[in-house]
This record gives sequence, C-alpha cells and structure tokens, in this order.
Amino acid sequence: MVTSSPIANELELEDFPSKATQNVVLTNISWQTYQSLLAEMGDHRATRLSYDRQTLYIKMPSKLHEIINRLLARIVTTLTEELDLNVINLGSTTLDREDIQRGAEPDTCFYIQHADQLTGLDPEIPEGLPPDLAIEVDITSFSTRRLEVYLALGIPEIWCYTKQQGLKIYHCQVNESGRNYLPSEVSLAFPQVSATVLNQFLQQRQTQNENTVIRAVRSWIQSQL
Repeated sequence: MVTSSPIANELELEDFPSKATQNVVLTNISWQTYQSLLAEMGDHRATRLSYDRQTLYIKMPSKLHEIINRLLARIVTTLTEELDLNVINLGSTTLDREDIQRGAEPDTCFYIQHADQLTGLDPEIPEGLPPDLAIEVDITSFSTRRLEVYLALGIPEIWCYTKQQGLKIYHCQVNESGRNYLPSEVSLAFPQVSATVLNQFLQQRQTQNENTVIRAVRSWIQSQL
C-alpha cells in the first residue's frame, strides 16, 4: 500500500507571501511505479521528482523559486560565453539509474567540462557521465535527501540556494568517511567564480532587473581575464 505525507509547505520570502513551494514525500513506491509516473506526467510540467530506493519526493516550485533558478542558469550560460567554454543546458532533465534505484530532476543541470563529449541537437549521453553542475533552489531549507541522490548519481558540483544561507557551492570529495559533498568557496566549473561573488549578483537582483545583472556578470568576468 502506498502511503503519503506532506513534509513541508515552505513559505516564501515576504515579497511573495501568497506563494509557497510545496514538497511531498511518498513512500513504498516501486521503481516501475516511479518510471510510470515520469512517463504519464511527461516533460511539460513544473513539478520536480526525486527517487531514492522506494521513496518519491515531489517538489512543486513557487514563482520566487523559478526566478532564482533561471537567473542562476543565465549566469552559468553567461560565464561560459565569456570564458569561451562549451555548455549544454539540460534543464530539469530526469537523471536516473535503475542499478542504484535513484533518480532526480535538478532545477537546472549543465555539461561544461564534458560538454564536448555530447554532440548534436539531441545528444546521446554516455553511460556513467553525469552532468558537471546542478542547481538546486530550496527557498527555506535545502533538502539533504536530494543531495544524497545527486551524490549517488555522481554529480561533481552543486550550487544550492536557500533564503537563510544564500548560495553555497558544494564539491563531491572523497575523505576518510567516504564520498561526500563538502562546501567550497570557489566553483569547479569556473575557478574564477566564488560563492561570495554569486551572492552579490543575487543581491543585486533585489534592486535591478535581470538583464542589468547579467550585464554586470559579463563586465565582472571580463575584468578577471
């Protein structure tokens, strides 16, 4: 029998008091049911699904969530343009592996360091080649459950945003306790870029429009070259 329980009704910033990001958890969900849900729901939807060994997590993003997610994605694309790097933006493409019974749909994910290995408009993704960077926006608090799924899928870098802590960069590293995500001040994909700088651009968006912020990103990275 499938049981369900809401794990959060996450209220957003005061600027958008009537909007909320909702997270729901469903237990005792088989891999086959998870795959059927993905097929039935299709690609044109706002919800994000994550799956971890019979537990399904459903995130329904708010307006503020999407504004921050899309701004961060534009910043990534702008950096690749100015640094002359190849990039493939896979958005919230489903990443899953039946062998480990895990799957996730990041808010946005990119191939950057390994983008040259994917060719064509609809590239075949080599087995065992996860995206180089994923963006995860959780306005009130970050879900460690999804972080564990990303770790199992082998994504080397995560940019995580919450209201309380702003944006943090995490790298997948191996230490005495095994493989874990550890916070880092700078990005793997963009060594010139720090979490501090990214948070400054996010703060700038409070008083300036998105295109103005992107122009500031261009000017800043050009000054670093």
